[in-house]
Amino acid sequence: MIRASGGLPAVRSTRLMAKHAPAKGRRVLEGPMKPYLLAAAVSALLLAGAPALAQNAAAPAYQAAVADSLRPADEVARDPLRHPAEMLAFAEVKPGQKIADIRPGAGYFTRLFARVVGEGGHVYAFVPNRTAERENPRADALVAAYPNVSRVNGDLDAMSFDQPLDLVFMSQEYHDFHIPRFGVDVARMNADIFKALKPGGLYVVIDHQAAPGAANSVVETLHRIEGAQLRREVEAAGFVFEGESTAVANPADDHSLNVFDEAIRGRTDQFVYRFRKPR
Repeated sequence: MIRASGGLPAVRSTRLMAKHAPAKGRRVLEGPMKPYLLAAAVSALLLAGAPALAQNAAAPAYQAAVADSLRPADEVARDPLRHPAEMLAFAEVKPGQKIADIRPGAGYFTRLFARVVGEGGHVYAFVPNRTAERENPRADALVAAYPNVSRVNGDLDAMSFDQPLDLVFMSQEYHDFHIPRFGVDVARMNADIFKALKPGGLYVVIDHQAAPGAANSVVETLHRIEGAQLRREVEAAGFVFEGESTAVANPADDHSLNVFDEAIRGRTDQFVYRFRKPR
């Protein structure tokens, strides 16, 4: 399920209706404004449905990416919990896009992105300098398997890429960057991501939900962050919150356990937020 925060076309149509509201006693849509109001209403409906139409058109590409024979068996086994096709749709991944996968780990999403963006697109596996010695070999394995993937190293709060991006994606990593030993200026990191994206580009974040009011106080003890806190931080960089997906939410998780506790591992309550850089 996707919850939208409200789109621009709806705002535009409401303003148009208010500006040209009929005088008391007149019938709605009478007179010369009738065709314009009807056209505005139809346009708003079409625009509001455009993302869904685009996702439906891309669905075969998502299924093909999930069926990629290069995906390791242990990653495929996690699909029922991670809902990869739904995540691709929510992130609006399309052929030809340029995507940065931040701290991709073993490459669960990097592989999916590489298949969908195709030969005309590119995926940057961004590995932080601090963890490069351990994580570079895994990123290099992705580069060897997919010709449209390259490894990029750098500091998380000094990220840059050689071309503007359509999407920056971060899965279950954001909370870590608040841990003091990582030494990351999170506000600057979000500002760098904003700068790296094209106007209209997306920043999609998946993370483990913390208890209400926890903010970022349990990022090290439980490896969770409160969604409301993350949203405030990202919006402060200039992003517009566009919606969330509940595909990987788990209401049965009471948010009290460390995410690596076997009682909840792999089944935590997770939020998925989509932010857009204004055009």
